[in-house]
Parts: sequence; C-alpha cells; structure tokens
Amino acid sequence: MSEASTVAVMSHENTISKWRAYVELTKPRITTMVLITVGVAAYVAAPEGSNLIRILNAMIGTFLIAASGSAFNQYIERYTDSMMKRTAKRPLPAEKLSANEVAVFGAISFGGGLSYLFLQVSVLAAILGLATWVLYVLVYTPMKVRTWTNTIVGAVAGAMPILMGAAGSSETINTQSWLFFAVLFFWQFPHFMAIAWLYRYEYEKSGLVMLTSTEPTGVAAGRLAVGTAIVMYAVCLPLGFAMQGSSQIMFFIASTILCTLYLISSVRFLLERSDLTARKLLRTSIIFLPLFMIALCCFT
Repeated sequence: MSEASTVAVMSHENTISKWRAYVELTKPRITTMVLITVGVAAYVAAPEGSNLIRILNAMIGTFLIAASGSAFNQYIERYTDSMMKRTAKRPLPAEKLSANEVAVFGAISFGGGLSYLFLQVSVLAAILGLATWVLYVLVYTPMKVRTWTNTIVGAVAGAMPILMGAAGSSETINTQSWLFFAVLFFWQFPHFMAIAWLYRYEYEKSGLVMLTSTEPTGVAAGRLAVGTAIVMYAVCLPLGFAMQGSSQIMFFIASTILCTLYLISSVRFLLERSDLTARKLLRTSIIFLPLFMIALCCFT
C-alpha cells in the first residue's frame, strides 16, 4: 500500500472514530428511552387526535435538547468522569473529543433543538425544552458535587420529556400526562438508589455526593427506594381511570403486578443492602418502565 493510500485509510478511520465519539456523547441508550417516552406521552395525551408529524417533530427537537444536555453534562463532569471506571471511557476522559468540540456540539444541538421545537411544534414545547435543559445542565449537574438532593432535581429533569411529548400532540397538558410525569419521576428513585449503591465507592472517590455517600449504610437509600416504590401505586393506577371496560381491568392488573415487583425488589434492597440486591433492583427498574409503557399504550 502506498503512503498516500495509508494516509487516506487512516484519515477515514479517524473520521469514523470521531463520529462514533459524537454518537457516544449523546448517550444513545438513554436518549433512545427518552424518545420512546416522548412518543408514548404524546399518544397518551391525545390517543385519538395525535398528529404523527408533530409528534415526530417533538421527538426530533427533544433528541437535540437531550444530546446537548448530555454533552454539557459530560463537559462539566469531565474531570470526575476520569476518576470513575464506569465513565472513564466517555469521549472526554478517553480523549476521543476535545473539550472545545464537545462544547460546540452541545451549543449547536441546544440552539437547533430549541429553535426546532419553537418553529415545528409549539411555544409550550420550546419552553419545556428550555426548562429541561436548564434543570439538567445548570442545576442538577453542579449540585452533584454538593448535595445528594441532586437526585430530586435530576428526577424532575428526567421526567420532563413526558410533558414535552404531551405538548407535541396537544396544546395543553392534561391530567393523564401529569400522572405519567409523576410515574417517571418516582420511578427514578429506586433506580438511582440501586446505581448509587453499586457505584458508591466510585462516587465518593470522584467527589460526587449521593445518598449512599452521606449515609453509607444504605438504610436511607433503601427507605427512599421503598417509599417511592409505594407511591408508584398511587400514580400508576389512576391512569386507568380514563380507560373503559376490560382495558381498564387489564391495565389495573398489569400495573399492580409491575408495582408489586418493584416494591418487592426495593424491600429486599432495604433489608439486605448488597450489590446483589441492588443489581436485582436495577434490573427490575429497567424492566418495569418499558412494560408499563406497553401496557399504557395497549389499554389507553
């Protein structure tokens, strides 16, 4: 192979590697789940009058906002990310991208997402997108080195795409959408308590403050997981009141089963704080959300 050909191949490989790093920067698995929740929320808000094009536009705008939030989150946390095994391979600590490249990507995504929501969806969707970004980047991320209550703010930001999805198919946010928002908000606490326990030493080493570092026995984290798992019944089941006949009964059954499994896993974690029970709780949380959304869509 000639020198020119070698240089061309290397340049091509570097370009591909760079694009992969940008994709990784968006946290594609999390972003994919966000887009699914946006679509489900849009359907729940207006199951009979949903505008497919407007919902698609809401998903595109939300993706850009989420990508920007992820980029700036990693920009701010690039030093702490380098200290933790679970995040050390992210684009910035692994030096796949420079800090300037990440900042530019985040800024373009933010401007593009906000403009897209404003022009193609609605003013309400754009306002919600801005609020989500501000909460996640300017409030939640800096709070992570100060207080464990960052989890509460993070849960609000994590549930906001539900409202953005609702704004994608309706001019107002109805009761069903607010209940769905509450489901996603409370769902995050057992999920995050499991993660906080599993990575408690890494969080402590990097200076990120989680409940498992301020109260290292895990009792407080377990109690919070159990408490919010109980609340899940109160926000999941009322979504069925808008359904009719056998669909309502099936939804109540499915929701009760899922909430009970979530509660059982949370109680086990509280009673025996171990990596094993935390992993089981984490798996249960990951299974709960898509199954609940399937039930919500099927029976609405």
